[in-house]
Amino acid sequence: MKVIRALVVDDEPLARARIVKLLGETEGALCIGECKNGKEAIKAIRDYKPDLVFLDIEMPDLNGFDVLKQEDLKPLPFIIFVTAYNQYALKAFDVHAVDYLLKPYDDDRFEQALHHARQQIQTQENAQLHQKMVAVLKQHQAQQAPGLQFLEVKGKGRTLEINVLDVQYFEADGNYLIAHVGQRRHLIRQTLQSVADALQPNQFLRIHRSLLVNTRSIDQISYDGNNQYTLHLRDGSRLASSRGYKAEIHQYMESEER
Repeated sequence: MKVIRALVVDDEPLARARIVKLLGETEGALCIGECKNGKEAIKAIRDYKPDLVFLDIEMPDLNGFDVLKQEDLKPLPFIIFVTAYNQYALKAFDVHAVDYLLKPYDDDRFEQALHHARQQIQTQENAQLHQKMVAVLKQHQAQQAPGLQFLEVKGKGRTLEINVLDVQYFEADGNYLIAHVGQRRHLIRQTLQSVADALQPNQFLRIHRSLLVNTRSIDQISYDGNNQYTLHLRDGSRLASSRGYKAEIHQYMESEER
């Protein structure tokens, strides 16, 4: 059973103490902190990232709704509002509180609210787990896909096939593409983007709108300033990147350091 990490926010010491006591008596629940006002609550939510917050509405500095308006707290934890004023009930559910405890409440009502919160937390975690599994599966499928392996090159009355792994880099030339293979240049009637989309992920690195480089051909990368780099290839070629592809180059360099 997942332990629910709960934060208790109430300006009344006795009210806080009761919730802390009930949490301590509940299996699978842990009080990670207490706050006596809205400002303390904002800091605690930001620092501790609780699963659940028992939040009083009427407090002297910031009320419970003001706390939830803070942009830097999003995504928000699950909220159970605790108050002596029932006129706030509808507004509480407008901000997606999972429950609403009206003082005075008994132990059974507290347990019911906590059970409801646990169900909501579990539902969210299951959804997040599903999303992660789908992402991992897509990544695995992409890595297993063979991708583009050969390109046809027509010239002088014959058609050649070149292995894409033999290409040091592709260079865009209008509606054509130049494949640099050793000292030879092959003109291909395709766009750079169409080839980039067909290649297996991580085989080639886009460093410019007109350049796609075989990662196996890269010897080193030097920084030129202004978010631009020079790629030194193993055959002695040097290719300059554009600022718009700095993120791709950073990602490649980080993967090489691992």
